[in-house]
Parts: sequence; structure tokens; C-alpha cells
Amino acid sequence: MTMKNGDANSRGGTLLYEQVAGDIAGLIAQGTFRAGDRLPSIRQLSRRFAVSINTVMQAYAVLEDQRLVEARPQSGYYVRSRVPEIREPDLKSRTFIAPATVTISDLCQQVMHNMMNRALLPLGSAIPSARNLPIDKLNRIMANELRRGGDQAVLYQMPPGYERLRVQIARRALEAGISSGPDDILVTSGCVEAVLLALRATCRAGDTIAVESPFYFNFLQMIAELGLKALEIPSTPRDGISIEALRYAIEQSRISACLVITNFSNPLGSLMPEERKRELVELLASHEIPLIEDDIYGDLTFENERPSAAKSFDRSDLVIYCSSFSKTIAPGYRVGWAIAGRFQGEMERLKMIMNIAVSSPSQLALAEFLANGGYDHHLRNFRRINARNISQMADAVVRSFPPGTRMTHPAGGFILWVEMPEGTDAITLFHRALEQGISIVPGPLFSLSGKYSHHIRLSAAQWDEKIEQGIKTLGALAQELMPG
Repeated sequence: MTMKNGDANSRGGTLLYEQVAGDIAGLIAQGTFRAGDRLPSIRQLSRRFAVSINTVMQAYAVLEDQRLVEARPQSGYYVRSRVPEIREPDLKSRTFIAPATVTISDLCQQVMHNMMNRALLPLGSAIPSARNLPIDKLNRIMANELRRGGDQAVLYQMPPGYERLRVQIARRALEAGISSGPDDILVTSGCVEAVLLALRATCRAGDTIAVESPFYFNFLQMIAELGLKALEIPSTPRDGISIEALRYAIEQSRISACLVITNFSNPLGSLMPEERKRELVELLASHEIPLIEDDIYGDLTFENERPSAAKSFDRSDLVIYCSSFSKTIAPGYRVGWAIAGRFQGEMERLKMIMNIAVSSPSQLALAEFLANGGYDHHLRNFRRINARNISQMADAVVRSFPPGTRMTHPAGGFILWVEMPEGTDAITLFHRALEQGISIVPGPLFSLSGKYSHHIRLSAAQWDEKIEQGIKTLGALAQELMPG
């Protein structure tokens, strides 16, 4: 039976779209469709339920309002995770935290080694799964480029790097709102080196760097190696770094630079709203403070449109934009880049001193892949995989971890930040998990001040039965560590 108007027709006193919504909700409740699964298209359901397309659209709108499903542009409707979202920190307090000297932690070293240990279940590794990368295509392109590249494949591509690659990067930067020419781009050995060069170009030993909190632990260690101090600025999963807290910190302390992951930060997964990015850039520019922007996850949005970079609001050439292909195409190629504005010349000089140049074969292969290898097609598929993995892992955490566990709900990337009930010791859980062959990252590594003791970072870079079982085991271990 096909109805022309779902609003005006009913069966047994229930509006048709409500009945359709109830039937879909029942399928979700029964487990026919699980978190992260793609639901049938509007046309498929129209035929299945013998109702109009308008009725199905109204049914999906009801389910969206109930937070059971979510729409993804040009992709369809998906089952939404019933995730208790992490509590937003109170940012109203104006209590000042003094800059802290970072100490090198053996635990950080152990976590990094665990990421490379293939015997461990990689729940702590913020590295894309090889099964989701275009490995065969990259291998063919590399072989072809080595054959036809001649001496370019074996000689140095001196800073700023291989021109054809810089042209492709400049074209892609437009999607992030950045207008730059090839000569504005410096090719680096991954995003980590880009950030390192930026810190060295803007700071001297003893200087203070403002960073988000929680913040990527490897950058905290980098700050320590350079003899710098870090000032933690609170961040939220919704808005990223607190502009208000940063403004207060600038009034209280001399800050030489600010280091922020603007899009899908590590570990919160926060996406700074456009207006907050503008505020951040304008605040720092008014005090002549450079912003070092890490945008390594920006291409991994779950939405149709890539978020802009803070660099797109830069009118003073004070933003140093850093990124790489390590999270999207090829971690092992170690190719990143910086768009450094007024610091470009100094960063090129430092790059030359440190290691002369980036691997030439990697640069040639990536230039060809970006030009003719279907990067955008790969990204569309990769984003769908990451979105589904995040939903399924979040759903598994809800089912397996102690009551009261909360987590972030990122709109991109493949990282989950999990807040367990207070008193659940994350470092103890880290060691217990290792005994079971599971790697995670304990929350205290993401802070200098002893915070996040009951938090962990999980990677949803891959999802399969082993990962699902690992989450169950991890949840059981967390249950055992519950206080009282």
C-alpha cells in the first residue's frame, strides 16, 4: 500500500511516519542494525514499507530527533552510538596555572614502543590501519616513479622540497581555506618535524608555550627536549582550546608561541568552530604571538565538507600551519609540510641543518598519487570506515565498561577519549591491559599536572572481532579496578 502523504494518513491511529520510525527503532533495538551500520536508503524503505518517500524522510527525522540515527552528507543514514558524552570542564574559574617544566617519562617511551609491537592489540596506536590504506596503488606508483624519475629519485630534493609535490599540496590547501603558492610550502619529515622546526623558529630555551589540555603527549616531550616550558590551557570536546582561559594566561605570563591541534584534536577529537578559530588567531596576533597549528586530522572529517584551518584567518603571517599524509595515506613515507608565513626562511634553514632533505622517492610517489591516484576517492571511503569504527567502538565501550563511563563523540579522525568513573586508575589499567596483550594510552600522559588519572585514549583505526573482544576484556579489567 503506497500513501501519497505520510502526514495525512495513519494506520490504527498512528501516523504512518511514526509507525515506520518505530519499526526502524525496533530493528536497532533487536541488533539487526548496530552502531555505525548504514541504514537502508530512503527509496529502499519506501518500497519496503509501501509508503511514500516523504513518509520515510519524516520517519528518519523523528529518529534523528531521538538521537538514534544520524545523517551523513552524500552517504545516507547511520545508526548513532548511544554514547554518554564526556563532561565539559568548568572554564569559568580564573585560577592561574604556572608554566611547568616538562619531564621525560619512561612511560611515554613504553607507549611508543607498544605502538610498533604487532603482538599487541593496537587500541593505543593513533596510526591508520594498513588494511584501509591504498597500499597496492602506492606501491605501483612508487615503482613507476622510480623508473621514470631518473636522477630525481636518488638525489636530494633540497628544501623547500620537490616542486611537483608542493604544487599539489598548495592546491589541496585551498580546501582548508588557505591560499598559498608552491614556494610558500616547506616539505618536512612528517608533521612532527614541521612542529619541531616551528618551535625552534619561534622559541628559545626557557620560553613558555601555551598548549591545549589534554594534549598529545609526544609534543609535550618535544617541548621538554627543547628546554621549553608548557602552559596548559583547558580545552573542551565541543570547542577546543578555551579562548577565555588563553586570554587570561596571556595577561599573567609571557607566552612565546601557542601550539594547537585545531581539527579533531588528539586526544579529545574536538573540532574548533570557525568563529573560535578566528578569535584564536586574532587574539594571538594582537599580542604578536605565533600560532603553530597542527592540522594532521583535518582531512578525516565525517562530514562532506572539510573544516577550515585557523591559518585561513591569518592576516599577519603569524600562523605556522603543519600537516602530513601520515594519518591519511602512508605513515611510513614520513612526508609532511609547513606553510610558515614570516618564519618560512628560518624553518628552511633549520631543516637544512637538521637533515638536509626528505626522502626523494616518497615525495615523487605522493606527488603522483595526489595528481592522478584518486586521493579524494580514497578519502571518501576512508572517512566512512573511520566513522563506522568510531561508532562501533563507542557502542562496545558503553556495553563493556563500568556504569558511569563517558566518552567523546568526535566528528572526524579515529580517536576516542574515554572518561571512566573517578578512582579507576588509568595507569594500573594500562599495565593490566598489557598483561592481556592489549595496548592503550593512559590519560596522565596528556597532562603535566597529574590530571586525567581516570581517562584513557583508544584508537578506532580498525574494527574486527579481535578488537571487539579486546574492548570487552578492557572493560572487564576496568570493572575490577572500580573503587570500593
